[in-house]
Amino acid sequence: MPDGLDRIDVKILRALQEDGRIGNADLARRVNTSPATCHRRTQRLFDEGFLRGVRAVVAPEKVGRGSLVLVGVVLDRSTPESFSAFEAAALAMPTLLDCHLVAGDFDYFLKIRVSDMADFNRLHSETLIALPGVRQTRTFFVMKEVIDNAPLSL
Repeated sequence: MPDGLDRIDVKILRALQEDGRIGNADLARRVNTSPATCHRRTQRLFDEGFLRGVRAVVAPEKVGRGSLVLVGVVLDRSTPESFSAFEAAALAMPTLLDCHLVAGDFDYFLKIRVSDMADFNRLHSETLIALPGVRQTRTFFVMKEVIDNAPLSL
């Protein structure tokens, strides 16, 4: 078990990953504690950073963002300043779901949701290649999402 967590804490984390909308009384029943104890423990998990937040998972296809695209980015320089400039610009992109600094052939991998290929083409030509320090991008259109945002195994 991770440091600072007991079996009840792990049960709370698992339950909230499965259903973030669960009410405290139902959560308490599920993890076999009183509602007051469950609330205190859940609050502690938030306070200590084990839980960062709770949010709804929106169906991308229902809101016009049914196409998932992964983009590998190579910067022209590998300096702290070029990384900082790129990351600051990436943080300002509303269509960007994830941005990861990686080791290997790319500097960053981006996860982006768009409506279709034409939408991505616009984003690529107007935004992605204009990001600070971008020398090259390689695009991967996801054909099937086998596992997406799976809960952590605890």
